[in-house]
Amino acid sequence: MKKLPVIKAVDQDVTDRYAIYQGDSCELIRGIPDDSVHFGIHSPPFEGLYKFSGSDRDLSNSEGVTFWRHYQFLISEMLRITMPGRVQAVHVMQLPTSKRRDGFIGMRDFRGEVIRAWQDAGWQFHSEVCIWKDAVVAQARSKSHRLNHKQVVKDSTISGQALADYIVAFRKPGDNPEPVSGALKRYVGEGEGPDFAKFTTDTDSRNWFSIEVWQRYASPVWMDIRQTRTLQYLTARDANDEAHISPLQLDVIERCIDLWSNPGDIVFTPFLGIGSEVWAAVQSGRRGLGFELKDKYFRQARINMTRETAEVTADALASLAQEAATDAPLHDGEAIGELEPVS
Repeated sequence: MKKLPVIKAVDQDVTDRYAIYQGDSCELIRGIPDDSVHFGIHSPPFEGLYKFSGSDRDLSNSEGVTFWRHYQFLISEMLRITMPGRVQAVHVMQLPTSKRRDGFIGMRDFRGEVIRAWQDAGWQFHSEVCIWKDAVVAQARSKSHRLNHKQVVKDSTISGQALADYIVAFRKPGDNPEPVSGALKRYVGEGEGPDFAKFTTDTDSRNWFSIEVWQRYASPVWMDIRQTRTLQYLTARDANDEAHISPLQLDVIERCIDLWSNPGDIVFTPFLGIGSEVWAAVQSGRRGLGFELKDKYFRQARINMTRETAEVTADALASLAQEAATDAPLHDGEAIGELEPVS
């Protein structure tokens, strides 16, 4: 079994179940051995939309050619460290444009730009899934004119749909030396899911519980993701932060982990944030590995790694209540009403 790497960083927390490091991922990733990571999932900074810190090392502070040069370096390094035949999953969405920045209100094909960047680095475009978003909730969060019904009445040529999330997955060329095998043993999502009494054995191809879970996961659109099931994030935000942080839903992370990794595998993220991917990996019986540049996010991730499911659920509910009680926008101050929040 491959061991979690020992890496020199500004700060670190290394156990037998996870290893998290504070520092620049472009530097820290060089310490990971070739072909040692089994699976990875991350949300890259959405270029030009959010600024997560004031550091000139923060990828979110880069735009245009500089952003893609730096992100392309990480994509190439992830190709090096990932086992042959294994998968890396990327959370993306299309990006809104604004009159001030782009000259028009519309959208930009960021999802396509990410796909092409990974393909250019040598990855195979493996699969993708669209994650349904509630347009009413999106409008309440973003204050987007495009989603207002009064805009339809006034001039619907300005109106547009809510921006969905996507998981785009990439496979490293080569034969996978350790097949990801076995039936799906849990359902992660809205509602109770299939009846676990239908579960037979882990190796039974007619395991009806696993079949019914797979039928939901195989859908090109995931309609049953619990949008509010995230790690608690409010205490990780600085008062002078330029952007709202909203971690990727744990349902999404856990589905990807179940589909593309085995128990005990190393699950990697170059953008740890407050720890969602690593926390979910550990809770799923895997080993988590992640890097985070911002010291406050790293400290919050360290705290979160010690917490159990009940605590996270309670904090998520408390966060929702606090959000509902404030009229503060959940995005940066540029182009109010023309931006969508990151998920």
